[in-house]
Amino acid sequence: MRIVSALIIGAIFGLGIAISGMANPAKVINFFDVAGTWDPSLIFVMGGALVTTAIGYRVVFGTRARPLFAANYSLPTRTDLDARLIGGSALFGVGWGISGFCPGGAIPALGLGEPAVPIFIVSMATGIVLARTVLTRTLTRTASA
Repeated sequence: MRIVSALIIGAIFGLGIAISGMANPAKVINFFDVAGTWDPSLIFVMGGALVTTAIGYRVVFGTRARPLFAANYSLPTRTDLDARLIGGSALFGVGWGISGFCPGGAIPALGLGEPAVPIFIVSMATGIVLARTVLTRTLTRTASA
């Protein structure tokens, strides 16, 4: 049931991305082009997501002691800003601004048949594997030193 619920949630998210136009990289890039063909619609998409999430968290955490398909909530405990978080955020933003895709928007965009989408997804997956490999090696060296 956990996989089915994840599939349904992913389909709803993908539908929202498609309806909002955020699967179109030109629309996202135009949001970042403030001095040119600026398109502010991404602000409204993000605002709508923020309001929906805030209400959802209030309802879920206010009415349930634990998730439906897990023993407890898996919430982040770290609150500090470190170099990995800031660097990763900056890298994400630069990649999003250059390509017009974020991971959440790229998966639904696969259905568009545009050749740039699979290239982005393969590049993203390669970057994830490389980052995890470097991090694992760095942590292993630090622990053994």
